[in-house]
Amino acid sequence: MKGAANERGERHDACHAKRLTMPRDTYNQHLNELQDELLVLASMVDKAIDRAVQALRERNLDLARQVVADDAKVDGKARAIEERCVQLIVTQQPVAGDLRFILSIIHLLIEMERMGDHAEGIAKIAVMIGDEPPLKPLIDIPRMAEKARDMFRRSVDAFVSRDAAASMRISAEDDEVDALYDQVYRELLTFMLEDPKTITRATRLTWVAHNLERCADRVTNICERTVYTVTGSLSAKHTQG
Repeated sequence: MKGAANERGERHDACHAKRLTMPRDTYNQHLNELQDELLVLASMVDKAIDRAVQALRERNLDLARQVVADDAKVDGKARAIEERCVQLIVTQQPVAGDLRFILSIIHLLIEMERMGDHAEGIAKIAVMIGDEPPLKPLIDIPRMAEKARDMFRRSVDAFVSRDAAASMRISAEDDEVDALYDQVYRELLTFMLEDPKTITRATRLTWVAHNLERCADRVTNICERTVYTVTGSLSAKHTQG
């Protein structure tokens, strides 16, 4: 036991020494690399949402299955970035703005990973639908996807540029996605009430719309973390679970 304790103490001393000897420019390079890796993950997630909706719209089952398979890459990328964040916290013991930045990246990883899960969910629904006759032309669902993706891309840009004001404006746009979701839900409910044979197909499209609505909710959480990074206050929109 004593030997193990000594070993832990030596590791702690080594980490402390590393923290003291790392030049600031090297430390900043590590922070920049974290941010670059986050941008790579964001691109992967954005592509997953786009391809999932494309697979649904075009009845492309091969593309849908690829989106499902690629979700493991999104998860792996998020875990790798998280490990780098933890390592930087342990070895450098950042404070104030640097600590908020790293903690916010960890929160953004969670949101992006869940958005990837929503994209995977849409792709799985596309596989379930298969070659069933279309219930209706897909108009509002692709609009929801494009709006959510646009918000997502701009929210990541705002995080990178530390633009709290832009983040708060983007967060407010979630109401537009909610309105589209309500419109889709009401229309699909009308189909189900008028013809019970459409219930299964309509329900599946409702699930798709719900996944997109949740993606937009995740964007509001990203915006909130940007505000926190800049100001130290969680004052954007209430965090969506």
